[in-house]
Amino acid sequence: MHPAPDDRSAERPAVLLAMAPGIADRLFTAAHRTRLAALARTDPHLVAHDLAAPEPRVAAALAGAEVLFTCWGATPLTPDVLARAPRLRAVVHAAGSVKHHVTDACWERGIAVASAAAANALPVAEYTLAAILFSGKHVLRSARRYADLRAPHDWHEELAAAGNYRRTVGIVGASRIGRRVIELLRPFDVQVLLYDPYVTAGEAGDLGVVAVSLDELCARAGVVSVHAPQLPGTRHLIGAAQLARMADGATLINTSRGSLVDEAALLPHLTSGRLHAVLDVTEPELPPPGSPLYALPNVLLTPHIAGSLGNELHRLADRALDELERYARGVPFRDPVRPSALDRSA
Repeated sequence: MHPAPDDRSAERPAVLLAMAPGIADRLFTAAHRTRLAALARTDPHLVAHDLAAPEPRVAAALAGAEVLFTCWGATPLTPDVLARAPRLRAVVHAAGSVKHHVTDACWERGIAVASAAAANALPVAEYTLAAILFSGKHVLRSARRYADLRAPHDWHEELAAAGNYRRTVGIVGASRIGRRVIELLRPFDVQVLLYDPYVTAGEAGDLGVVAVSLDELCARAGVVSVHAPQLPGTRHLIGAAQLARMADGATLINTSRGSLVDEAALLPHLTSGRLHAVLDVTEPELPPPGSPLYALPNVLLTPHIAGSLGNELHRLADRALDELERYARGVPFRDPVRPSALDRSA
């Protein structure tokens, strides 16, 4: 699906940026814009926010574009949009999932797609590692107790069950992020259990983890971390039965999507104090103002910040520009998106 190397010698590919307002200014440094201009024929300051009803400058750029450089908020590439882009041959996405904007019409046209999902997986995995280690040390609970007591206290006695030595961690989903978390956990003295119906026991062994059923994972792990994709079949993957199997004092971490956890079933375990949770995602995405999740002392609730944020966005730009450079040289993408894998990925 890529042109031969000699096809690249005549001129650089025409590229159009397409993403939500304000994203490009966060994504690119001046050095990124300079590199983009060297790799492609483009106006690095022209960003298409609406490809379905484009303004004249955007319509002209879309008509000549060979590559769309996309990020969050890109317009879905429907047949009508693609009809306005007769020369389009590739989409390079400077973020993770492409499901929002890459449609069946793209695959039918034979358009090549690359994603910076691997770059976006790293900060999520780092957040998760921190959450796992902090939960093992009972950091959130201790900090709040310390603030309440403000006096000498026998912390060794109170935290006798704390610590990360030989703790059992359960990873739900051997996704790109799940695998990165497993990799980051290797230097630590923990046992890692994995639930993923697509991973065999042998493959799990190669990852250095033990493959188990979801119910067994929830029963054995002191920390359960969710990394499965949001699919129709994964809605409420962590439901009432799984939560009931978790041991008293165990921690649930969700950095995937809120829909994977049955929040109505989870809340009684949290309000009673039986379980702890680190939730970067919820359903709905913004809990209502009266949600107990904001105030519960055993819940760390963050506003969907585990993924790329601040200067981590520049890593996404670096990875996407690397893919654009590969396209310009006529070589395959390093991290292509394949339609056959989308039914098992985020």
